[in-house]
Order: sequence, then structure tokens, then C-alpha cells
Amino acid sequence: MRLVIARCSVDYVGRLTAHLPSAPRLLLLKSDGSVSVHADDRAYKPLNWMSPPCTLRQDVAEDGSGTWTVENKAGERLVITVEEVLHDSSHELGVDPGLTKDGVEAHLQELLADSPEMLGEGWRLVRREYPTAIGPVDLLCRDSDGATVAVEIKRRGEIDGVEQLTRYLELLNRDPLLAPVRGVFAAQEIKPQARVLATDRGISCVVLDYDLLRGMDDPSSRLF
Repeated sequence: MRLVIARCSVDYVGRLTAHLPSAPRLLLLKSDGSVSVHADDRAYKPLNWMSPPCTLRQDVAEDGSGTWTVENKAGERLVITVEEVLHDSSHELGVDPGLTKDGVEAHLQELLADSPEMLGEGWRLVRREYPTAIGPVDLLCRDSDGATVAVEIKRRGEIDGVEQLTRYLELLNRDPLLAPVRGVFAAQEIKPQARVLATDRGISCVVLDYDLLRGMDDPSSRLF
């Protein structure tokens, strides 16, 4: 990625015309060929841009001043007239690993494994990722009475998650050392249809408060 901070004016010529008068701006040139023009008064949206595929033609002097012409296949052009270059650097960012979303199932599972009492007073963890012939159960716990509980954790609780837990329960209840095993379907959001199916099959539903699990919910800071 190339970052250029320059005093420049910008003209867009295509289905419409637009003009940005001269001012200091950030120019981003990405490896995919895109070029975007940014100001310092907004979070992310550029003032103007050209999406790939496009070509860049630069007619510049030794000091960097001159004209950049960015053109796409439709013949639309972004003409950047650079008066003064204040900064010019290039950086190799490498392959982006992608976004890891906060609150994914693995993190919820980890938090509940550390604090099984959030599911019920006196609960304790037997094992995380308890193996079965069709895949691992997220959490296997014992409740305050010592009964076995299989917990399936989702970010969004839907019917297929209830079906998955049902299959786990059928297998686990064949083990005389564990039976009887009941199920808990835990998610940040549980769809009404999933709740109805779970209730019909004797499976309890628990809605998870992610901030509370992370210890970020301070009751003393609430207005109500």
C-alpha cells in the first residue's frame, strides 16, 4: 500500500462531474489497483475514489508535483493535480488474516468453561469439547445435584443447533456413567422457532450476556 499526503485538487469525470478544490489530503493506492482520496474529517468514507480494475498514469516532476490520472474500463477518470507532496511511503501489508469477530462461539465456550456457574448455581465443568461419535459437545457439566448436563453454545440459536444438541443427547444417554443427561441450549440470541423446538424436547434455553461473561457489565453503572 502506498500512502501519499499531498496538497492537491481532484476532478472526477464520468457519469457526472465533481471537483475538490486544493487542500491537503491523504491518497491511498492499494495493491488491487484502487485509488481513494481522504480528508481528516470523517471516519472511513473517502471524498472520492476509483475502484478496480483501473489504470494509473502519473505525469509528475522530480518533487512529486504533477497529475495523476486514474481511469476505469468504463472510461471514467479521476484526475488528481498534486501541487506539493508532504509525505510518500509504501508498505507491504501481506495477506490479511480476515476479521475475527468478538463474541464468536469459541470465545463464548471458553468464557462459560471458566465460569460454569453462570449457567446455574453450583455447576462445575466436567470437560470442554466432550467427544462423541458424531462430534464434540461444547461443554459437559454437572449441576448442583450432580446430574450431567450437555451444553451447546451458539452465537445465534436456530433450529439446526437444537437438532445438533438432540443428537448429542441421544448418544450421551446411552452411557450408563452419564445418564440421565439433560441439555442446555445457550446463545446470545435464540430464535422463537428454536426455543419452541427445544422446549418440546425438554431442552432448556439460556440467553447469554456477552458483556456480563467478560466481566464488563457493572451493575453500579446502570441507570435502571
